[in-house]
Amino acid sequence: MTAAYFLGVDGGGTKTAYVVLDGTGRTVAEVVGPSCYYFASGIELLERVLTAGVAEVTAAAGITPDRLDHAFFGLPGYGENSADVPLVDAIVRGLLGHDRFTVDNDMVGGWAGALAGGDGINVVAGTGSIAYGERRGVGHRAGGWSELFGDEGSAYWVAVQGLNAFSRMSDGRLPRGPLHTLLAARAGITADLDLVGVVVDRWGGRRAEIAALSTAVVEAADAGDAAAGAILRRAGEELVALVQACREHLGYQDGEPVDVSYSGGMFSAPSFHQAFTQALQAAGPEYLLRAPAYGPVVGSALYAMKRHGAALAPPLGGSAPNLEGEVIDV
Repeated sequence: MTAAYFLGVDGGGTKTAYVVLDGTGRTVAEVVGPSCYYFASGIELLERVLTAGVAEVTAAAGITPDRLDHAFFGLPGYGENSADVPLVDAIVRGLLGHDRFTVDNDMVGGWAGALAGGDGINVVAGTGSIAYGERRGVGHRAGGWSELFGDEGSAYWVAVQGLNAFSRMSDGRLPRGPLHTLLAARAGITADLDLVGVVVDRWGGRRAEIAALSTAVVEAADAGDAAAGAILRRAGEELVALVQACREHLGYQDGEPVDVSYSGGMFSAPSFHQAFTQALQAAGPEYLLRAPAYGPVVGSALYAMKRHGAALAPPLGGSAPNLEGEVIDV
């Protein structure tokens, strides 16, 4: 009997992860490549990154793309520009050489990994934020409206709130706390107003550089900074609001239990995790918090198996949730 192979791809703003599972859930190969987030750089970047990544992971698995029974590509921003959807699908079809694939937003891989493909809601807090859930075959997303007017509770949002608090501390609208010193050190400034030049001029307002400042906000909260602590509490509340919106739209009844999990680099910070946990507990006893079963890239491969109709065998190897290190994009 010919072995089955399933490809999972989890795209993000800092990296793109690839894994191949066989039909028993065994990890055959996994690689990590550069970001495939193309909104600021053009769709050619997506094609270049995915072509190289798929070639590398299938070669490592000892197969060619035509041997894949199904592939799932979880890509940041997919579906948020309707004109791009057929272009992205055509890119994936071209690099695989067949139609045995599904493309969707990377929130789906995060949900499938965290809840092992079961009903419930997963909330992502990486560079951006979003929640996605499924119940009885029906899915719903909340959030993910970009850093310009959304992404509440994300690393970018936390960083921007921290920058705002820094400005208020600098000119006297807030008492100075550890956040002021920590943000200045992280930005490499000695004069407060130079922060404008760093963020706006040198960084060009770039999403990733700004989001990375979220670690300074978390550190300040851990050091007892009142403003930073309040930012983390609001972040937890914003993420729970996304969960509640999904719960309502998925048709859960009053008092009906709903499994809730999480993914994204912000949750690697214990104080951030605690803020979310406390906000979820305050929302009601029907929300059952579950530690993520698997990371988003394994979740993407599990979703490929699900789309193919294969039994969802527990992945063997390479299944640790991706919650540490860099913030994860959505």
